[in-house]
Amino acid sequence: MDAVRLWSLSSSHPLKQLIRTTTTRLVIRCCSSSSTRTAPKPGGRGRGRRLSTSTSTSDKDAVRAIRLNKVQELRSKGLEPYAYSWERTHSANQLQDIYKHLGNGEESKPENDGVSIAGRIVARRAFGKLAFLTLRDDSGTIQLYCEKERLADDQFDQLKSLVDIGDIVGATGSIKRTEKGELSVYVNSFAVLTKSLLPLPDKYHGLTDVDKRYRQRYVDMIANPEVADVFRKRAKVVSEIRKTVESFGFIEVETPVLQGAAGGAEARPFVTYHNSLGRDLYLRIATELHLKRMLVGGFEKVYEIGRIFRNEGISTRHNPEFTTIEMYEAYSDYESMMNMTEEIVTRCALAVHGKLTLDYQGVEIYLERPWKRETMHNLVKEATGITFNELGNDLQVAKEVTLKNLGADLDYKYKSSIEACSSIGHLLNEVFEIVVEPKLVQPTFVLDYPIEISPLAKPHRRHAGLTERFELFICGRELANAFSELTDPMDQRRRLEEQVRQHNEKRAAAISGIDSAEDKREETDESYEVTLDDDFLTALEYGMPPASGMGLGIDRLVMILTNSASIRDVIAFPVLKIQQQ
Repeated sequence: MDAVRLWSLSSSHPLKQLIRTTTTRLVIRCCSSSSTRTAPKPGGRGRGRRLSTSTSTSDKDAVRAIRLNKVQELRSKGLEPYAYSWERTHSANQLQDIYKHLGNGEESKPENDGVSIAGRIVARRAFGKLAFLTLRDDSGTIQLYCEKERLADDQFDQLKSLVDIGDIVGATGSIKRTEKGELSVYVNSFAVLTKSLLPLPDKYHGLTDVDKRYRQRYVDMIANPEVADVFRKRAKVVSEIRKTVESFGFIEVETPVLQGAAGGAEARPFVTYHNSLGRDLYLRIATELHLKRMLVGGFEKVYEIGRIFRNEGISTRHNPEFTTIEMYEAYSDYESMMNMTEEIVTRCALAVHGKLTLDYQGVEIYLERPWKRETMHNLVKEATGITFNELGNDLQVAKEVTLKNLGADLDYKYKSSIEACSSIGHLLNEVFEIVVEPKLVQPTFVLDYPIEISPLAKPHRRHAGLTERFELFICGRELANAFSELTDPMDQRRRLEEQVRQHNEKRAAAISGIDSAEDKREETDESYEVTLDDDFLTALEYGMPPASGMGLGIDRLVMILTNSASIRDVIAFPVLKIQQQ
């Protein structure tokens, strides 16, 4: 392999050993040459004149053509603009920390403090015989201090003509702090590692098109460094969740993404076809049923962090694929899972912020334990004055009382959803979602859900018609869902069969309502097929120990901990509509 092409520098320079010699690169090396350069036009008065750059044009195709010519120019000189590697000694943040003691105008001793760094050029400017480039790596930014008198021959002009904002470069040199206090790498050599062909967004306005930010997240992270910080915090949250649950003895397991029956939740699945097996398979809508199989098999504390897929609507809180942790503990009940949920969330908050008081979209959230715990019945009674326990089993009367109490100004879609409720339990839950849920700003455990909407939860040991189930709400949105798990195989079969029956009735009505061929291409939410997971029911008949289980939405937790308004802000590459050409 050709050696690195170097512009003249004394072979005795102490930093020569920092330059890789495994590939041909554009490298600018410093020397004592005193070649001259045209002075800047008068009137600058200390304001840095930007070096000429092709990114000033709004014509992206023209910029790309110019930069492609630069690629060819580099190669014609025997220089490779797409390097194989670069030996770094420090990150930008490490240099900022190590040399924070340097005073203004001071320089480290080159023979002792040679450094090598690499990153993307995000800004540059010139002051006569000096050029300043801002280099950003994963840790932060640092300035590259390039002095004309230290560059060989016309290499200062080479820097101007061959290096653009957006290029990824490597540089070696010593460290100095400028008279204005900016810590800098005093450049002795400089190499183009990756030539950028497309211009970055304008420095002062950034990437502001929301759709483009999601569609081209890689540009979003370059233009808006705080976006990358969100994903670093997300990684920290996931890591903290693992550390927390494993500190309590839970074991991480993996369950199938492709499943023969979509169970563990009531949601429309994605369907695919396996050619070799000759059968339809479903992308999982929950990890629950396979994790419970692990309990049957003898594991007592298991969890899984994984992607879930639901072929449903998209909103600021919903994405077709999202990440959850589901965990199950033998010989415990839902009270135990409330404590575990508090533990996970508070530890994540401390890991990210170091405190338990957070700001979310202008509202102070207080995560100090213990959190409020209240039943769904009591919360609905406080908000509406309706005591569902006293309404009996007459569904029509219950609907009339509900509509009367909620008032004539109730939105039409809410009236329709109330009229569509098929049981008292469904009606109670509907009123809760309409009236109570949006007001649950501070952390609140909502307890004891109706049995009709909780087919996998154990019946409440004291209150008929209810289950031992809770959901956690923060900022008016559900964050976690947990049960004392149903272990009676016959009861479980009855409930799942009833769930399938009710769904099939809705499905038949939905299909019969589709009249035109055009409408058939757009199925309704109820038009998908639901099948019974017989193997799960078989597993229960072998015996599952008493257990509690909890699922927590990691995306929504990250939203709260990063003050992000939309779930798409915390998913690196969210699903989007096809872009219209």
